[in-house]
Amino acid sequence: MFKNITQIRLIAFVALFFVLFDNVAFFQNVTEVYPFSGFKNIAFVFSLAFILFAFTVLLFTLLSSKYTTKPLLITAVIISSLTNYFMNTYSVVIDDSMIRNTMQTDINESMDLFTFKQFLYIVLLGILPAFMIYKAKIEYGTLKSEMILKAKTILISILVIVITLFSFNKFYTSFFREHKPLRYYTNPTYWIYSIGNYVSKTLDSGPVFLNEIGEDCKIVKDEKEPKELIIIVVGEAARADRFSLNGYKKETNPLLKKEDIINFSNMYSCGTSTADSVPCMFSFFDKADYSYKKGIQTENILDVLKRTNEIEILWRDNNSDSKGVALRVPYEDYKSPANNTMCDDECRDEGMLVGLNEYIEANKNKNILIVLHQMGNHGPAYYKRYPKEFKIFTPECQTNQLEDCTQDEIGNAYDNAILYTDYFLSKVVNFLKPYSKSHQAAMIYMSDHGESLGENGLYLHGMPYFMAPKEQKHIGAVMWFGDEMKKNIDTAKLKSYSDEAFSHDNLFNTILGLFNVETKIYNDNMDMLKNATIKK
Repeated sequence: MFKNITQIRLIAFVALFFVLFDNVAFFQNVTEVYPFSGFKNIAFVFSLAFILFAFTVLLFTLLSSKYTTKPLLITAVIISSLTNYFMNTYSVVIDDSMIRNTMQTDINESMDLFTFKQFLYIVLLGILPAFMIYKAKIEYGTLKSEMILKAKTILISILVIVITLFSFNKFYTSFFREHKPLRYYTNPTYWIYSIGNYVSKTLDSGPVFLNEIGEDCKIVKDEKEPKELIIIVVGEAARADRFSLNGYKKETNPLLKKEDIINFSNMYSCGTSTADSVPCMFSFFDKADYSYKKGIQTENILDVLKRTNEIEILWRDNNSDSKGVALRVPYEDYKSPANNTMCDDECRDEGMLVGLNEYIEANKNKNILIVLHQMGNHGPAYYKRYPKEFKIFTPECQTNQLEDCTQDEIGNAYDNAILYTDYFLSKVVNFLKPYSKSHQAAMIYMSDHGESLGENGLYLHGMPYFMAPKEQKHIGAVMWFGDEMKKNIDTAKLKSYSDEAFSHDNLFNTILGLFNVETKIYNDNMDMLKNATIKK
């Protein structure tokens, strides 16, 4: 098709392709704010297409050369076909957080996302145009003529952008100030920006030094008191409003409701993806101060507890990994039958409990913290997240192609996964009960983030926090305390304020308080248990 074509003309054709075929989500969102109800709105939407076209031409013209044009364009159309699919199908935004989440996703999780529809997107909107670009015969002039042509293209592109902006000045004033999230859907410009942002936040010009915190930490308690045994369960994509403990119409917590648990109905995550939330929830920083770089450059709560030399720590993971939290403590991968003895279609969360009795016995004279990172409600293949006996809510969505299911079917599969988490947490509680007299035993459960299930056309999670819906931030959270721990914690008092607003920000200091760790970095105002602690 493209024979004897200049590189500028090839770039223009590809830019037009992006505007027409890879920006469906962008224009759908734009027309919700600026509906086709009048000439001015219609003209403005078309002006956005002109600006997007001109900006894409400008971007690739600046980056192009005799040896980079084809590789750049081929890479762009293939990646854009993927981002196009995810934006159209799940209404996700490809920002730097989503890039980080993608980079930390293992092959099994990636396969859960693969569908025939995605294959068609890649072939028709990625591989096919990439092949046409590859086969194009680009005519190059002299260096001088190419430089002049490039300069003219850059100038014309800038003029088109400036003239269009001034022509619709009032529209663009509100567009940039009031509707900033709309530009997050532009393709390929926003994912290119996001990759740059990810690289900027991830890479550092020099070596990464780990900042130590809590260097003065020590456990202050009566040596005659029993040792502590605390299990923290990190959930996955469990939103609060699907817990019957929080008033959900379906009975998704039949086992937990029989236990003497404290339910925190107003708990919020510090991120909308595992890559953000898990490091943040174990971090010394609260959400307002936390960043990826601070997270990797600063010790977390596990490091502080380890420094006391009186607490044995074990992280078991049935998810992708600890996202850097457990780098300096014992870590065990339970996504494989090599460690997890309870695997069928996939390895189950309850398999992480196998062998813990032996671990506790081996460390019976020490305080113990065990972290169990669930597979939980990892989507979109919710139907894989639970054994067959938990198919209670039917009909369920039995595919990862959510567009092939009704919202009720998606919800039923998701709720069955919540039901399995209820079962798993009840097993954790019953695992701890035999230790409730010999140890100060407790369980803390918090999900890493929530999940969208089709509300307002949104699915999964990972939206930028400021624009993410409540469903992606409002999370399930419960606690359980054994008999010896109840001598220190007034559970009735704790229940009296458990409906107050809490977040991942509270976890760091709550753990310090539970283990009676004295350190200058402890902030008792952030300790969820402070007002329920029995003074002795």
